[in-house]
Amino acid sequence: MRDQDQIERVAAATQPLPVETDVSAPEVPAAIHERVLSTRQLAWRRFKRHKLAIASLSILILLGLLTLFIPLISQYNFSQLNLFRRLLGPGSAHWLGTDNLGRDEFTRVMYGGRISLLVGLSVAISAGVIGGIVGGIAGYYGGWLDNALMRVTDLFLAIPFLVVLLIGARFLDKFLPGSSLVHTILILSLFFWMPDARIVRGVFLSLKEKEFVEAARASGAKDSRIIFYHMLPNAMGPIIVNATLGVAAAILTESALSFLGFGVQPPTPTWGNLLNDARGFIKVAPGLTWFPGLAILLAVLCVNFLGDGLRDALDPHQKLGSKE
Repeated sequence: MRDQDQIERVAAATQPLPVETDVSAPEVPAAIHERVLSTRQLAWRRFKRHKLAIASLSILILLGLLTLFIPLISQYNFSQLNLFRRLLGPGSAHWLGTDNLGRDEFTRVMYGGRISLLVGLSVAISAGVIGGIVGGIAGYYGGWLDNALMRVTDLFLAIPFLVVLLIGARFLDKFLPGSSLVHTILILSLFFWMPDARIVRGVFLSLKEKEFVEAARASGAKDSRIIFYHMLPNAMGPIIVNATLGVAAAILTESALSFLGFGVQPPTPTWGNLLNDARGFIKVAPGLTWFPGLAILLAVLCVNFLGDGLRDALDPHQKLGSKE
């Protein structure tokens, strides 16, 4: 009997304690949960912290919309003459005044911005494609091919830039049929791809030693697939940042060519040839010089600030702060 009582006491002691179901654990605030974000989401969050880049992007979008929809905004045509309203100051009828031929200056600045921005974007994209191909091939294969492509790149960098641009622009206008706008884009693209090639080559030299590239190569993937599907997406950050800087450089170079008379030819307005047309009227109508000059300054500054924001956003070493 005593043994039976002892067995019951031992069994009771080893029973688990009852759990009260009405007591729940306190909820953890959702703010302290670590959220897993994609690369694009992290880049967007870092970009939103760059207030100057956001403001620059907004200004560029507004400027692009103005240049795109200027036929709906302005009642004038960029080539519409009115010799009775020459060199008028800014007013309600002509927001930025008129030029020496009575043409509305606001309309011409906006049309000129359409051409200058188009040249900048086209040159940046085409130079990025050429430079990406050359730099990617050189960085991936290395060896004699790398040396040959980099020596060609160095040769283009050693050529006197402005002199060759002037000669090339005149040569294309004389021997190649087509508009001066197309010729300007071609000649600028021919001399803007070298920085992109050097940047892409450096990135590819680093990426081809990574584990995911070695795994793709070991799995039997072709070189073209490794380059375009594995390495190139990881090199898009530096390419995009350099492309934004290329837009600003192309706008400035096109404006300089047009100012010297070797770029886009009148009557098509660009910011460069608007400055050229206004040279003889600086004292009489200084606004003809100020307005296209300020448009160039605003566009180039905004593109550069946008490039700074993209550089910080696409840098994987940048960390999110506590405030978004």
